[in-house]
Amino acid sequence: MIKTDVLIIGAGPAACAAAVYTLRAGLKTTMLGGANLGGQLLQTNDIENYPGFIDPISGFEIMDKMHKQCKRLGAEILGETVIKIEGAESPFRISAESGEQYEALSVIIATGAAARWLGVKGEGEYKGKGVSACATCDGFFFKGKEVAVIGGGNTAFEDALFLTNFCSKVYLVHRRDGFRADKLTVEKAKSNPKIEMLIPYVAEEIKGENGMVTCAVFKNVKDGSLKEIKVSGVFIAVGSIPQTGFLKDSGVNLSDGGYVKTDEKMSTSVKGIFAAGDCADEFYKQAIVAAGSGAKAAIEAISFVNLIK
Repeated sequence: MIKTDVLIIGAGPAACAAAVYTLRAGLKTTMLGGANLGGQLLQTNDIENYPGFIDPISGFEIMDKMHKQCKRLGAEILGETVIKIEGAESPFRISAESGEQYEALSVIIATGAAARWLGVKGEGEYKGKGVSACATCDGFFFKGKEVAVIGGGNTAFEDALFLTNFCSKVYLVHRRDGFRADKLTVEKAKSNPKIEMLIPYVAEEIKGENGMVTCAVFKNVKDGSLKEIKVSGVFIAVGSIPQTGFLKDSGVNLSDGGYVKTDEKMSTSVKGIFAAGDCADEFYKQAIVAAGSGAKAAIEAISFVNLIK
């Protein structure tokens, strides 16, 4: 059994921000980041909306700097995947996939949320090379170009409207005539001259040349006909999957969508367990927001640990 003051599950922006605070407070901090240390940010090639960097920086570079900062302050970052949290009160017992057991006075859940992908041909090949799940992150890089947004909810419509600030044309692709997005947002998109609705279609294939997206093939769900459209980018907006499956039977309450429920202080339903980042954020999905929530969770975890030590 490995004992620690604060155990942080995750190794992305929320987890690293939390670790910086707990370490500077003098608490022994262990980070279990799973096999993919750094989370979704690693899939982003160029980031321009994270404060402090004059020039575009890759997600890998940002996470590398964050991990090095945490290690310099004394964090132990392990590639362990957590499968269970036990205990109705502190100290909590955490089981890893490897069989290792941990005991922590406080836990911060920062496991993030994975983008829900389509699984069509070419999607994986061109991720970060024209295929993106974050219009806010990557839209700027498609100035003057034509792109497609796939989805029918508020995120898809908001992404399409956002992209009109940069792109010459945005195809909004949806499989049904009806939309899950609210009526006002739908009407706003329909009235935007840069947005063309492609309904009822689904993505069939994403193609490219020289390592970058050049076009996409869409299939009409009613008659099976195919339509190939030249686009430089394809934005997938069909939702995300919070990485919270391991919290089953932990006592930590989740929303219907699987996100960790927290209050304004990032506290969960279990006293001493906090959550931060995309696993507890159904709306923003931004690295800077995740980092801020990680700092909040850490400040609360510090107070909690100091009261019981």
